Amino acid sequence: MGSEESVTSAGGAAGAAGAEEQRPGGGGGSIAHRVPDLGALELLLAVARLGSLGAAARELGITQPAASSRVRSMERQLGVALVDRSPRGSRLTDAGALVTDWARRIVEAAQAFDAGAQALRDRRDSRLRVAASMTIAEYLLPGWLLALRAGRPDTAVSLLAGNSAAVAERLLTGEADLGFVEGLTVPPGLDSAVIAHDHLIVVVAPAHPWARRRRPLPASELASTPLILREEGSGTRQVLDTALGGLARPLIELSSTTAVKAAAVSGAGPAVLSELAVGDELALRRLVDIPVEGVSLARDLRAVWPTGHRPTGPARELLTLTRG
Repeated sequence: MGSEESVTSAGGAAGAAGAEEQRPGGGGGSIAHRVPDLGALELLLAVARLGSLGAAARELGITQPAASSRVRSMERQLGVALVDRSPRGSRLTDAGALVTDWARRIVEAAQAFDAGAQALRDRRDSRLRVAASMTIAEYLLPGWLLALRAGRPDTAVSLLAGNSAAVAERLLTGEADLGFVEGLTVPPGLDSAVIAHDHLIVVVAPAHPWARRRRPLPASELASTPLILREEGSGTRQVLDTALGGLARPLIELSSTTAVKAAAVSGAGPAVLSELAVGDELALRRLVDIPVEGVSLARDLRAVWPTGHRPTGPARELLTLTRG
């Protein structure tokens, strides 16, 4: 097998014996400091199987000097000589053969551990439960979920749509893995990341008197006019109430963006909706955008998850897609 630099010679064995004499006694402290790591044990098993330290190094994808260093480190840690090397190859010492038997059991247990962990990941990755407030659920999530499916065709996704308060509740009770909200603040108990920006706009049917205005609508007139609104607890309602100092007056309260939009198109009254939701209606002149002065209706769209539990697996991938 070619000449190989000796790892353990008479002097090396004596050094190992000296290390054994100098090794701290007792078994106190963490076992991790007294047991070689898995990489070293796998190397020892490969040496036993192949009869060559160089061949073992190649199989494990490390250099021969690195393999030699790892064996010496293991011998110092255990305080015994494990491998004798000669021009004919590498041979386990009696102690090395015994340690190899133990190492095999440890590596097999580690493989079982790894297989079990992979099974847990597979079970986690087999489904994704998403909770989202209405605007995000209706106008943004479909595209994100299609992109996720392209990369994870075996992940079953369920979408629970509701207002921001309902999203927070589902996350905190473990009914959802990842959520999306539209309000000005992050619900208590949740961490968040801003994924997009949005703007609320005032819209009316073309026959409404505001559609003929030549100047922006004052915020005071918006606050004094009964409006078609989302229900309390929705992100849209929170933004509007905050902007108007809690003075928004409901003409009708509805629980979905689609219902609010339909009521506005029918001429029931003015509505305040995300600009994401009314692009087609504005283009077809089924609704008219009414500029408002003296008030800001901008908001952030956020991904949310329980505090301290950053998304993993498909939830993490979906979060990445929202920022693409």
